[in-house]
Amino acid sequence: MSESTSTSASTGTESADTKDWWIYQGPGDPAEKCARLAGQLPPWREFEGVRDPEYAPPGDTDPAWAETHRRGAGYVPDTEERDAVNTALYLRRPLLVTGKPGVGKSTLAYSIAADLGLGPVLHWPVTSRSTLRDGLYQYDAIGRLHDANLGHLHASRSSQTPVPDHSIAPYLRLGPLGTALLPQEKPRVLLVDEIDKSDIDLPGDLLTVFEEGSFEIPELARVARQEPRVRIGTHDDPDLRVWVEKGRVKCQAFPVVVLTSNGERDFPPPFLRRCIRLHMAPPGKEKLTRIVRRRLGLDPAADDRYGDLVEAFLRRRMDGDLATDQLLNAVQLRLSGAWPDPAERERFLETVLQQLTGTPSA
Repeated sequence: MSESTSTSASTGTESADTKDWWIYQGPGDPAEKCARLAGQLPPWREFEGVRDPEYAPPGDTDPAWAETHRRGAGYVPDTEERDAVNTALYLRRPLLVTGKPGVGKSTLAYSIAADLGLGPVLHWPVTSRSTLRDGLYQYDAIGRLHDANLGHLHASRSSQTPVPDHSIAPYLRLGPLGTALLPQEKPRVLLVDEIDKSDIDLPGDLLTVFEEGSFEIPELARVARQEPRVRIGTHDDPDLRVWVEKGRVKCQAFPVVVLTSNGERDFPPPFLRRCIRLHMAPPGKEKLTRIVRRRLGLDPAADDRYGDLVEAFLRRRMDGDLATDQLLNAVQLRLSGAWPDPAERERFLETVLQQLTGTPSA
């Protein structure tokens, strides 16, 4: 891939040739990119959520945004990755990213958020026990029962009439998926990490939510007549309250959903049909060099203390999987002056570049 001298407006870093139709890594600043995205809405992906004027998601002063920008600004996407991301953005479809561990699947989500200025990434790490409700919201029924019992106990001891249990809202909090579906002018970025580790039913359960861009909180729907509007916490901050009407959350701008998979299982065709798919191959020499330069802020014309480490990384990767951050660790140690004795080179490489799979190198 040829490099150009063009610069990404949001990251200030070297980028590949830009295509005019791109939004992610495309021309313009984040506000201009988001404006173009809003103007390219497929009619079958229009959503009717009404924004709560009293609620605002975390901004660029939030510590979580600093972490998102730090992780995303140094990412080096290929043209294939940019094409896939922008296709998902235009169609308002989830992006399913497959590849071996350590190739940068999760970091891509942070890169999208940083490039478009979409706020902190909402991260949902999936396990074999994860359910759809875990992503949508949490309800602390035990905490509510405990508080109610304490209230009745206090009332009985003081010879008072027990105070009735009112709102359940303090015991509810939106999960990462639920927070991503809050109606906002700009989409949030949701990272559903390692979905291949989920229960077999989870991908299918996600289909309806992804299609409708909305979901119901049954605990609130049951009390909608008594409490048609309640404030509940979000995944970003339990103390930050957002209004929910009649127990239903409806998005306005469909979130940017990035689902990652290490390829440990297959997904059902209906799920795959609704996703834009991207397979990320392990980076080659040129891309690894660009990653090292960008992540560590190295001047390619004045600093070449890492070329031999890139070569060693590629050789050792032939015998078993390695993650890109292992190479960054090795270069950082070199720059810090650690392991200076040339006689210890092989022990140094064995220590920091241990294969994740396969037979360890001698």
